[in-house]
Amino acid sequence: MPTKEDVIQRVIETGSLPTLSTVASKLINITGKEETTIYDISKLIAQDVSLSSKILKVVNSSFYNFPNEVGTIQQAVAILGTNAVRSLVLSFSFLNMERPQHGEGFNYGRFWEESLAAAVASKLIMAKVSDGDPEEVFTVSLLQNLGKLILACAYREEYDSLLKEAAGSEKRLLELEEEHLGANHAYVGGEAAKRWNFPESLVIPIAYHHNPDAFADDNPEMRTNIRVVHLAALLASIMYSGNPIDYHAPFRERAQKMFRLDTASIDNILEQASGEVAKAANYFGLNIEGTASVPEILQQANIELSLLNMSYEQINRELVQSKMQLEKLTAELEEKNAYLEEIASLDGLTQIYNHRYFQEALDKEISRSIRQENELSLILADIDNFKKFNDFYGHQAGDYVLKELASLCTEVIREYDLMARYGGEEFVFILPETNEKEALLVAEKLRSAIEQHAFHYDGEDYRVTSSFGVAVFSGTGKPMKKTELIERADKALYTAKKKGRNRVEPYVEKSGWFGKSK
Repeated sequence: MPTKEDVIQRVIETGSLPTLSTVASKLINITGKEETTIYDISKLIAQDVSLSSKILKVVNSSFYNFPNEVGTIQQAVAILGTNAVRSLVLSFSFLNMERPQHGEGFNYGRFWEESLAAAVASKLIMAKVSDGDPEEVFTVSLLQNLGKLILACAYREEYDSLLKEAAGSEKRLLELEEEHLGANHAYVGGEAAKRWNFPESLVIPIAYHHNPDAFADDNPEMRTNIRVVHLAALLASIMYSGNPIDYHAPFRERAQKMFRLDTASIDNILEQASGEVAKAANYFGLNIEGTASVPEILQQANIELSLLNMSYEQINRELVQSKMQLEKLTAELEEKNAYLEEIASLDGLTQIYNHRYFQEALDKEISRSIRQENELSLILADIDNFKKFNDFYGHQAGDYVLKELASLCTEVIREYDLMARYGGEEFVFILPETNEKEALLVAEKLRSAIEQHAFHYDGEDYRVTSSFGVAVFSGTGKPMKKTELIERADKALYTAKKKGRNRVEPYVEKSGWFGKSK
């Protein structure tokens, strides 16, 4: 009986491990370093003109739905963040790789369709269950079954036989892989990710996505990601396995058990999935024929199972009832969507405005500042050493600090100022009709309030500090793009970090900004 090590050795000897693009390989390496800057990332991606144009196409599509056109990779990195850009680079790297040699029974095109479906599904699910990074689960879900492709290339005819015997059953395929090859595709995919030097946040969910209960580490964020990827795989199987009913009930049961999702939320995910996959396929250059929605797929599968035992009258009665149920579901979805639209602008954890709303609001305030020739100030704040705080006190305490800090700051700023969660432990403030001197005073009030506040959680008092960067748009003279204003605030924030943290710094031209420290 071959061992797992034997399987990996065969993969290496047969050259079945796909090769990462040069840009993707270097990007994974530099994004793990704290000193890496927006400029470093954008300079690397810009070396590949074709990749750059593809990324800009997606960034300017409804996939992100930004109100203004993003013209450069540097702007894209500044607006989206490192994880989102890394996700796009890896997506294009794998979706457009040269087709390797594999057995006749392995459908390469359908494999990537199903992988993209899982990736899109993971973002839909993450939006319902957590404020975690959707880009992480998108990347993991896209690559979660890469082990299948590798095994199909390494074993060819033998793997074709296993696929045929499994007949669309993922559980059976895993058993056959272990029995005949010595390792299943989840293990092989995880080992491949390790050899590409992927971070653990990608490697571990790939390895555990078929068996999330086996993950025993006390890491709630990782556990959430693994479960989201697991559910996304089930949803993709509903759409592509040919046996949708086998995966429908497990998807609903596990979504409720793992995240306590209610029926309406689950139905909403199922309803959106096919349409979102078709859109994403267009953005990433995959040619996917129009597919029915998941409710339609399930309805058709149920009809086919019942045809042999039903009379014409029974069939007609069932169809009428199904139509009525779908109409009822549509009405419920419209009601839920109206509610979701109302809360779509809020960050789920802190209940202040989210990053997307901030981007739209900043566009409007810059335009108003130009029309009225008023100054506009932007403050970017970052909680000092927050990663160490989370590591030492736990993520639950960290989440409490984020919520309490947001509530504290909203009491300090003016009613017409705007506070939003920029991402992670970063917050941003838009101060209309405010000059630099006034903005520095506001930032100092915020800094002092945070420093003096006792964050009381679970019987303990915690103290944190924050650093602030201030940038100003004059409203007159040469127009300034919002990305430039954001970058100036970011540079000022870096200066505050460099000078010792827990301080306020204004943007100063040619201030010697070389990198970012958190």
